[in-house]
Amino acid sequence: MRTNGVSFSISRHAAWAPGLSGPEAWERWAQTPFAIQAGAEPGVQAMPAMLRRRAGFLGKMALEVAYQCLDGRTDIPTIFCSRHGEVARSLELLSDLARGEPLSPTAFSMSVHNAIAGLLSIARGDRANQLALAAGAATIEHAVIEACGLMADGASQVLLVACDCPLPELFAPFQDCEEQPYAWAWLLTPAADDAISLNWTASAEPPSAGMPGGLEVARFQLRGARLLERCDGRLRWSWSRDA
Repeated sequence: MRTNGVSFSISRHAAWAPGLSGPEAWERWAQTPFAIQAGAEPGVQAMPAMLRRRAGFLGKMALEVAYQCLDGRTDIPTIFCSRHGEVARSLELLSDLARGEPLSPTAFSMSVHNAIAGLLSIARGDRANQLALAAGAATIEHAVIEACGLMADGASQVLLVACDCPLPELFAPFQDCEEQPYAWAWLLTPAADDAISLNWTASAEPPSAGMPGGLEVARFQLRGARLLERCDGRLRWSWSRDA
């Protein structure tokens, strides 16, 4: 792994969002993107109901794509990344505290950033390494770097799951992009002929506006685009695809 860039290949991928539940729908969206609206949640039928009921909308989206991408595979390190995580649950808990009401143990346990990873591990009885990561506007990029680090240390495959939801209304004035509900998963392998490269340089440009970074990167991958450049206020990130 280089210190100024990483490269990897994607052997499998899956994505889910309200109204976009199949490959054809996502390919159409990638060609002509539109704002994704809140809607029905995924079924996550692969997970036992007792555990599935603990997950909220964000968690169910992430679990749905994780199950699809793994397709029965086990002992694969997994990285869950989300810029905001279960912020709606956290806000509800803080509101309960402000009102002097008791906190729900289940709501608290599912508000932490690695809760989704824990549910997947328990449901599958899988003890593979699992990480949960948040890194602001560059959350996806840092998750990819982490995944490539695991492969450099010997992992033959790494599952990367990205997910986010719109912010609660209280936080809406602070958002810097058009937040939308989505989840996608990539099964990463060491770079091959079809590799994607990620490089970075210092930049003081403000964060890229428009759609969330996770959807920008998903569209880059789905379209087979050659180049995508994004800024997060500190770094310029350059995604490129080998010929």
